Amino acid sequence: MLPVEPVRLVDLKAQHGEIRGEIDSAIREVLDTGAFVLGPHVERFEKEFAAAFGIKQAVGMNSGTDALLIALEIVRHRAGPGEVITTPFTFFATAEAILLAGMKLRFADIDASSFNLSPEAARAAAGPRTVAVMPVHLYGRCADMDALKPLGVPLVEDAAQAVGATYKGRTAGTLGDLAAFSFYVTKNLGAAGDAGALTTEDDAAAALARSLRAHGEVRGEGGRTYHYERVGRNSRLDALQAAILRVKLRHLGAWQARREAHAMFYDGAWKGVDGIVLPQRPPDGRHVYHQYVVRAAKRDDLRAHLAREGIETNVFYPQPLHLQPALKDLGFRAGQFPVAEEAAREVLALPVHAHLSEAARERVAAAVRSFYRG
Repeated sequence: MLPVEPVRLVDLKAQHGEIRGEIDSAIREVLDTGAFVLGPHVERFEKEFAAAFGIKQAVGMNSGTDALLIALEIVRHRAGPGEVITTPFTFFATAEAILLAGMKLRFADIDASSFNLSPEAARAAAGPRTVAVMPVHLYGRCADMDALKPLGVPLVEDAAQAVGATYKGRTAGTLGDLAAFSFYVTKNLGAAGDAGALTTEDDAAAALARSLRAHGEVRGEGGRTYHYERVGRNSRLDALQAAILRVKLRHLGAWQARREAHAMFYDGAWKGVDGIVLPQRPPDGRHVYHQYVVRAAKRDDLRAHLAREGIETNVFYPQPLHLQPALKDLGFRAGQFPVAEEAAREVLALPVHAHLSEAARERVAAAVRSFYRG
């Protein structure tokens, strides 16, 4: 008897198989031009990405991490050093970027239902040295941005997991002063490696970002000038990644519809099942389900059960940032952000990718039901 094919949490092989011809053609075009760093493919991707989501300015970066870092460097350039408030329940790059930008890291706890930064906790954490708030649109659901605006400081969106997500009719990347997207391979819109973008409605901020991503060079209409008015870094987007992203961007709408269909299926399949709390759909926006994350009683036992059934899962994230060894010198302690700590003990991401078959999602649904009802 042949072994049962695993249900993958991510299936890049299937994704690339669907568009292989388009990808190969795009790569050949870049190789033929010889323009490998920035150049016309990057410029076209920036314009197409911005147009797709109603964003004024998109600046391609080598990663979402550097997009965050440069966004914070722009804040520091304008407001000086100070404290940046963010969530402790996110990927490490969020906090890392704040520290690398020379800012002071300040955490505020999360909302239990959305997993996003709690506006009430952020307001309580704010003080005279607060120069920015960096909410994370975790798992593909936008943070409550309007509730953060009364703080009166720049809002930097960590939109790494939220391409295409909306909030009150506006898209992620247009909700704050600056935003950072990641196009890491596993994202809804993923490159063939690392890539990212900074977005803004501010033309001056976009111009500064373009300079900072290229060592601080001030470029003219004719291209390179080798004239530097500031110290930047090497954060440029490669043309090969931009060309691949241009292909995938054309398919993103269809892929996203599949993700949402899978999420709706799970919502129905597990309605009324005791032991799990399903992800909450925002009443005022679109969840793009970068991850379909449940809160699960006996999370680790459930994960082991699913592994025996050949179903891949993951925990995003098993340890909140304030308890990470890398930040121990900052003086955070266990119990300081209890909602984030509880989430870390309970969350589990289940397969929801666009190339998940109906048979595979039936297996996932049945395996979860059998665990809690068996």
